[in-house]
Amino acid sequence: MNVTLVAADRRLIDELGERVLAGGELSRAEAMRLFNLEASADVFHLLAWANRIREAFKGNEVQLCSIVNAKAGGCPEDCSFCAQSARYQTGAPRYGLVDSGAVLRAAEEAAQNGVIALGIVAAWRGLEEGPLLEAVCERVRDLARAGKVRPDASLGLIKSQRVADRLREAGVECYNHNLESSARFFPSHCSTHTYAERLETIGCLKRAGIRLCCGGIIGLGETREDRCDLALALREVGAESVPLNFLSPIPGTPLAGQTPLCPPEILRTIACFRFILPDRDILIAGGRAANLRDTQSLVFLAGASALMVGNYLTTLNQPVEKDLAMLKDLGLTPRRGREGAGVGQVGQVGRVGRG
Repeated sequence: MNVTLVAADRRLIDELGERVLAGGELSRAEAMRLFNLEASADVFHLLAWANRIREAFKGNEVQLCSIVNAKAGGCPEDCSFCAQSARYQTGAPRYGLVDSGAVLRAAEEAAQNGVIALGIVAAWRGLEEGPLLEAVCERVRDLARAGKVRPDASLGLIKSQRVADRLREAGVECYNHNLESSARFFPSHCSTHTYAERLETIGCLKRAGIRLCCGGIIGLGETREDRCDLALALREVGAESVPLNFLSPIPGTPLAGQTPLCPPEILRTIACFRFILPDRDILIAGGRAANLRDTQSLVFLAGASALMVGNYLTTLNQPVEKDLAMLKDLGLTPRRGREGAGVGQVGQVGRVGRG
């Protein structure tokens, strides 16, 4: 180990950490230096600083959110990580839009577990004006009237401002629509819609006054540079909640043979996102249990401030009781009130997956 280089890296982490705590920002070059730290001692120094930044901006409360799978399978898009794409044989469930009763039952269960936000999610390309939009709005209105949880949604692409406005009028407070990866890497895992279309959806949501839950998926084969550029893009679009999902390869998808990331690489990524997005909620969503296993509790040391609890759309999560016990053991408490993290993602990769 080069002691001089290690000392220089630690001084850099200290300098950048102090700047972030004082309200400053990282440049792309500085952020890339953090993503490329290699020495394990340096990485743990990075995590310690990410924890300080989390505490400074978010305190010791963790927002819990959950999802209800309102329409499963049969999605026409070709996202390579997606268990719900109609193009792949994955054995994932397929059914049409559920009724309000199913949504309200999910809300009741979520509220009993201390969950603040429930996302209505659906596997389709997106929403246009018509009977389907009205059916979705009806379920959102029923969820809002019940008052158990905050009505959130993740319903795919939106190309009409009127659609976004209708969702806001129905009661949607926060909408998940992930960028997934960097603009450069995006075409590598999806060809049926573009990164620009995702940005277009984000614009419609923001103009409608809907809070933006926007993040991505780590472990698709992207580089650290792609992860850095994703974090910077999320800072630029003004994402208020940033869900990070970690690929759990699903048999039948093009990424079935992808090698999962190791826990230290995942924790480093979370910490770098905290440095770049110090005041945003960083939500750990799909693939958490499968990829982090016994190191799950370290996501908070790495800077996470929100957690997806309950099962995902096509895979199981660890029991919510275990998550609540983990928070208690760490001296963290579930956040109360309706502000905070968002939906996460629609689950296609063993995580709450595609928005």
